[in-house]
Parts: sequence; structure tokens; C-alpha cells
Amino acid sequence: MNIHLWTRHLINLSILSIAATAANANDAGRLDEKVRAADSRFENVATATAEGYAPIPCASGLTGGAMGIHYVNAAYLKDDAVDLAKPEAIMYEPMADGTRKLVAVEYITSKGPASLEGQLFNFNSAPNRYGLGPFYELHVWAWKKNPTGTFADMNPDVSCDAMKMGD
Repeated sequence: MNIHLWTRHLINLSILSIAATAANANDAGRLDEKVRAADSRFENVATATAEGYAPIPCASGLTGGAMGIHYVNAAYLKDDAVDLAKPEAIMYEPMADGTRKLVAVEYITSKGPASLEGQLFNFNSAPNRYGLGPFYELHVWAWKKNPTGTFADMNPDVSCDAMKMGD
């Protein structure tokens, strides 16, 4: 094979690689939109509690940022099903005025490797800080932009600082 043919093949592979990267970025945007469409009812915390979600303490990162207050549905945790409209946890940022602002949802299953709409879940081994067995999880920051990524665990722009004592 001559050098011109090799060069042409390398250029074509580069173009395909760039196109695949762009497609993955677009998939992330579409998943954000799908999650917002399916789960915006949770902007009202009362809806979450009415659907069986209960709060656990605000989760902060060791090096900064936070996930917020998780409202967890124990029945969904046990069933291991991954359903866009039934996240296992809903994440709220505590606000200074005492309200809670919807920022993200989290999908959790012990069966894996797991994915949602083509997005792979992260694996958490046991023991872990949650006291759970090994599990797969996917955060989707659909309501508050996360500068470290749509599917990152912690969001540096979320804080537990406004959390009231006793909550």
C-alpha cells in the first residue's frame, strides 16, 4: 500500500472517530432531556414523598462539591429494574430559605454491567460508604449543570451548607 492510500485511511478513521465522539455527546444531551421530561414532576418534593421516596442526609464530596439530599425509594432499590421514569433516588440541593431544589436523579441496580439509553453506569464495590453491597449507579444532572460532567457523581456547584441541623 502506498503512502497516499495510508494517509487517506488515517484521515477517514479520524473523521469517523470525531463523528462517534460527537454522537456520544449528543446522546448525553438527549438523555438529559429524556430524564427531565420523565421526572420533572419531582420539582415538588411533596410529589417525591407521595411516590414513596424518603430523604437521607445530604451527601458532600471529600474534596468539595456535593450530590445533595437523596430521596430514595426503597422499593425501586430492591427491584433492580432500571426505568427512566422511576429513578431509585432523586437529588435535591438544600437552599438557604429551607426549600429543596431538584438538581439530579440517580439510577441504581445490583445487576450489571448496567446502562440507560446507552450510557454506562459506574460500579461501586463493597464495602462502600453507603453500607450497600456492590452496585451500579448513574447520576444524571438534568436540572443543574455539572461542570465535571452530566453523569459525574459530585457536582462542585452543589452544596450542603444550607442544610439545617436535625434534617
